[in-house]
Amino acid sequence: MDPAKTARPRPTIVSNRARPGVDKPFADYVLGKPWDEMFTADFTPRPHAAGLYDTLTTLAAEDLVRRQHACEQSFLHQGITFTVYGHTESTEKIIPTDLLPRIIPGAEWDKLERGLRQRIAALNLFLKDVYNDGKILNDGVVPRDLVYGSKHYLRQMRGVQVPLDAYVNVCGTDIIRCEDGALVVLEDNLRVPSGVSYMLANREVAKRAFPDLYRACGVRPIEQYAEELLTTLKELAVGFRDNPRIVLLTPGIFNSAYYEHAFLARQMGVDLVEGRDLLVHDNVVYMRTTSGVKRVDVIYRRIDDDFVDPLAFRHDSALGVAGLMNAYRAGNVVVANTMGTGVADDKAVYSYVPAIIKYYLGEEPLLGIVETYRCREPKALSFVLANLDSLVVKAVGESGGYGMLVGPHASIAEREAFAVKVKADPENYIAQPTIQLSTAPCFVGSGVEARHVDLRPYMLTGRQSRLVPGALTRVALKRGSLVVNSSQGGGSKDTWVVG
Repeated sequence: MDPAKTARPRPTIVSNRARPGVDKPFADYVLGKPWDEMFTADFTPRPHAAGLYDTLTTLAAEDLVRRQHACEQSFLHQGITFTVYGHTESTEKIIPTDLLPRIIPGAEWDKLERGLRQRIAALNLFLKDVYNDGKILNDGVVPRDLVYGSKHYLRQMRGVQVPLDAYVNVCGTDIIRCEDGALVVLEDNLRVPSGVSYMLANREVAKRAFPDLYRACGVRPIEQYAEELLTTLKELAVGFRDNPRIVLLTPGIFNSAYYEHAFLARQMGVDLVEGRDLLVHDNVVYMRTTSGVKRVDVIYRRIDDDFVDPLAFRHDSALGVAGLMNAYRAGNVVVANTMGTGVADDKAVYSYVPAIIKYYLGEEPLLGIVETYRCREPKALSFVLANLDSLVVKAVGESGGYGMLVGPHASIAEREAFAVKVKADPENYIAQPTIQLSTAPCFVGSGVEARHVDLRPYMLTGRQSRLVPGALTRVALKRGSLVVNSSQGGGSKDTWVVG
């Protein structure tokens, strides 16, 4: 038995509220149906969270306020921002951060890591297959029209030899915890996943906010992420120079994640470039410098497929590099992630990933997924339209929380308008049950309250797969809200993997 638990008195729980006036600052902490990351159903602190609980109950409210303010000031001074589109008063905002870390036991993390390694291995095999022989399509495991009809399927990638067969080099997988405590995959982000800089920034402020607790918990380090990313990019430069020239390609300062682009380039010690800084000559990519042009071997791109090359994709793009696709096809430059990966994180393809894992690896999936209704199927479409008030409906090719209806939180008029869209283009939509994301303690005002969270670990894949033991925990800041996306006004917090 845990002596820390037996030493702590357990007052009677009344109306499912956390010991009002006794265990401050948890007086307003309310548990519901969702799994809570800190408490069991009877408000007993979970073993891995007991240290944080004890720390919070011994700190004065003004001390927590001061530490939260220090976190926010740190983000402000570093310019850690994210663009929230659709807000008329301001688009450039400091991304909200919560000083209370989310804590995950090491054994649970290790199981999650094995599942993520399995998943990315299968998805890379799937991408290689659909851009070459298409065996999985011929065998009818995944519908051919679903893949070839996806707006993210690029015919320009047919037959292209991808270094190490690693199509996805940086993957940010969104993980949620179900009401029974099981971790499942909500979606994969295989195109241009963002947010890792916030994971690293949250770690720095949380360490400063709770230095003694951080040391006592034995938190696994994540500071090596930039080094691991650089190693991965170098591994992709197979057949190039021993010391390949690597650049990070950004759309520029007006992009929502520009802070992250600059941060990662600085951390890796590589050049941060825009499309106008690069040129292609004889299918070789060069960078303009003050001492003349220099050959580029690897491009870590943070530009969407459509804008990468105006000769191959959108002709009106001023962000990309003319001729880049030809240079890539010729094998004279590496692009990470490669173009066309979005066909595998299509939200309809997501529902086939368990079958994809079995097909390529001959294994049972180690991570579950959320039940998914494909509106392209008549029976599923009828069910979705009849149950919009209880489902989350998503456009298959969108990300960042766009093109989505959260049925239980939408008005009748909003559901009716969305139903018209789904009926007009059913192949563009899937639906899932409304999952009550797990809750975690967040500092709100002068106390601690429960807020819904998800988890985004970042898997790197080159010659081998790498995963730093940490993740971006995204937080739905409004009480009761399930929307955690930064682009929709959500916040974030540090994630501690302990033990």
